[in-house]
Amino acid sequence: MSDQVIGNEYIDELEKLRDSFPAMTKRKYMKIGDKVSVVDEDLSGVITSVNGNVVVFKDEYGFTYQYPKEKLVPKNASIYENIKVVQKAEPRKVTSKKHDKNPLVLDLHFHNLVKNPNDYDSFERLFMQKEKLVQTINFCRKNHLKRLEIVHGIGDGVLQKLVWDVLESQTGLDFYNKEILHHQSGAVMVEFH
Repeated sequence: MSDQVIGNEYIDELEKLRDSFPAMTKRKYMKIGDKVSVVDEDLSGVITSVNGNVVVFKDEYGFTYQYPKEKLVPKNASIYENIKVVQKAEPRKVTSKKHDKNPLVLDLHFHNLVKNPNDYDSFERLFMQKEKLVQTINFCRKNHLKRLEIVHGIGDGVLQKLVWDVLESQTGLDFYNKEILHHQSGAVMVEFH
């Protein structure tokens, strides 16, 4: 049947069949005052007249349009009242730890590195902070981490100078102050190549 051309007699037969079942078609009973919308176009309005198969309607701006009934659908909110809306949970995008955007954070404040910070003098403190920094950089390279945030704090600048000296001696990485103003920055962001 799909290969055959449908003749006018067949179309007339379908029209008679559709007319005999009024509940099956909403387009048949369009009347003045009904709200309609045009199929495949962003156009809607209120019916002003029905002339056989041609429906005339006026849009919200006062323009009138003529369309055949087949191109119009009723714009009736009550059609959708009994339909349940099922809200699906959005799937979370899984990111691997390797591509995680949050950098590893290394806080070089001495009280975070040892249990009793008062047992060490200033030279030992700097030496241990430098060792921890070098170990963490090697860990990042070994595990292919892309970013490292080093927190050195704002103080006399001794630890900050040590961090910058160590980073300048390393290859295969870029680093910059996390804050815009150099003197307000208590952290350095490191990006590995």
